[in-house]
Amino acid sequence: MNATGTVIKFGDNVDTDMIIPARHLSTADPKVLRHHFMEDVDPTLAGRIQPGDILVAGRNYGCGSSREHAPIAIKGTGAACVIAESFARIFYRNAFNIGLPIIECPEAARAIADGDRVEIDFEAGTIYDHTTGETFPTPPFPEFIQGIIKFGGLVQYVSAGGSYHDV
Repeated sequence: MNATGTVIKFGDNVDTDMIIPARHLSTADPKVLRHHFMEDVDPTLAGRIQPGDILVAGRNYGCGSSREHAPIAIKGTGAACVIAESFARIFYRNAFNIGLPIIECPEAARAIADGDRVEIDFEAGTIYDHTTGETFPTPPFPEFIQGIIKFGGLVQYVSAGGSYHDV
């Protein structure tokens, strides 16, 4: 399982209200939420993000409220993955629950720049920056996490025969 895309870079402490403003929480439809991704920070971003793009951020990405709408909005944009120095723990769990791959890799998050072309090999545990030629090791996703991502979320994974006990 691989992902290759162009990086959109953010700083530290990107909270869930920045990711998806509270006024849009009346729906959990990713097709609707995608249009409001980060709109209070950059109103043009939702229109510029392309399927497969990779989000890279600093420390404490997804802090704030525990709403699942934030990772749903990100997944709705078609972003392939979020790489950050660190994630708020509830965001971390919510992201995997809906099948959004996220990677905690401080070295990569600090070194990769906005606009870089990055390739991620989730099984091997590598992040390769095609722009700079740097490679960053990261723990590979366990098989059950790969299953959750492949099936689009925990509910779909269990419905397809994956074991909840693996999680």
